[in-house]
Formats: sequence, structure tokens, C-alpha cells
Amino acid sequence: MLIIKDLHANINGKEILRGINLEVKAGEIHAIMGPNGSGKSTLSAVLTGNPLFTVTHGEVIFNGKNLLEMAPEDRSREGIFLSFQYPVEIPGVSMTNFMRTAINEHRKYKGLDPISASDFLKLMREKKDLVELDNKLASRSVNEGFSGGEKKRNEIFQMAMLDPKLSILDETDSGLDIDALRIVANGVNMLKSADNACIVITHYQRLLDYIKPDVVHVLYKGRIVKTAGPELALELEDRGYDWIKQEVDTP
Repeated sequence: MLIIKDLHANINGKEILRGINLEVKAGEIHAIMGPNGSGKSTLSAVLTGNPLFTVTHGEVIFNGKNLLEMAPEDRSREGIFLSFQYPVEIPGVSMTNFMRTAINEHRKYKGLDPISASDFLKLMREKKDLVELDNKLASRSVNEGFSGGEKKRNEIFQMAMLDPKLSILDETDSGLDIDALRIVANGVNMLKSADNACIVITHYQRLLDYIKPDVVHVLYKGRIVKTAGPELALELEDRGYDWIKQEVDTP
């Protein structure tokens, strides 16, 4: 589904990604962990087309297409979704209108007719229940006045509505209490299928107690320096990142 080869990227001339190699297959959940400043959020930004970052080398193939040649909106229409670490508020734009517009843009890209009002409301009710999103929140402006947990829940609701092929969750667990974490993780797990995939970016094992990864990667100094199964996340929880740094930095 996703193949990244020797990806290099910078911001304002400072190189952040220094040769990322990664392959994600349909049906898989990959966790990317690493210390602050290692390039985790930069990777998610580059994959989704954030114009602040410049790709200087490498390639990214998504379902057989060159992802780096696509505009950000076309990457979304092709099936890539990003759950932001800090979701933005959009005052004056209701969740209902926001989601219906987004869904219809995706349908238009695929040559489909706009979703009917009745089908949209049915879909919205179904997906809202999946993440236990309150009716009052669903009828308000996007994220306006939401708590941190409500914003993250809303992100997974949007993910459920758009049904992406590849979901990138950038520190979705940041600022969540235990109940909100469980609800968000349950939503992610219920959306998993053999036809989609997920990249979970996190610092902590606690999210991976709920979302079980197939593969865990450690990103450090702009490179993936270690890859293993779920046991790697447990080892990081126990030992921290210092041993990884020592392995990489020792000549």
C-alpha cells in the first residue's frame, strides 16, 4: 500500500528526515516511536503534503501512484487521512456541513454522485456512536470550544466518516485521559480492516495497550533505526530511548 524509499526532507534548509525507508501493507498497523525531535511529526506532514516541508530526495508510492506529485487535497481523495496532534478549530463551520462537503469532494473525485441527505444523516449517526460523540458536539462548529479529548474523538469520527485507506494518527493520545484514550482507541480498532492500514505515531506504550501494532519502528535523527514486533514498544517503555541512542551514536 505505502512504500517509502530513502526519503529526505527539510524545513527552512534544515534537514529533518535523513533517509526514511518504510513499507506498510494493507491490513497492518505500524507504530512509529522515538524521542522528541526525531522526525515523527515531520514524516506525517510530508506524507500528507504540508507545504512547509521540502522533499529533497527519495520516493513515496501509495497504491501504485507517486504520492509526492499529488496536491494535499488529492492525497486525501486517494485515501490518506491525518489525525492532527493539535486539531484546529474552525468557527462558523458546522460539523455537519464540514463532513458532508468533505465526503462529497471525495465522491466527486471518484466519479460518484453526491451523498443524499438521508444517507448522510444515517452514516453520521452510525459513525458518531462508534466514538461516543455527543449529539451537541456533532451539531456545533468544528472543534470550537471542544476539550482536548473531544477534539481527538472528533478526529476519529471524521476518520470513520471518510473511511480512508491509510490513516496516520499523529500523537492522538496526547492530552487524553484514560476514558478518552479508550474511546478513541476502540474507534480505531473497529475501523480496522484487511483493506486499510494505519500508522500510529506515539511516545508511549499506553496507546499501544489498546491499539495493537503489527510492527513497531523507532525513529531517531531522521532515520528508522530499529524495527521489531510489539515487544519493542514494551522494551522502550521499560528502558527508555537512551539505549537506542547509544547503539546508533556509538562509532
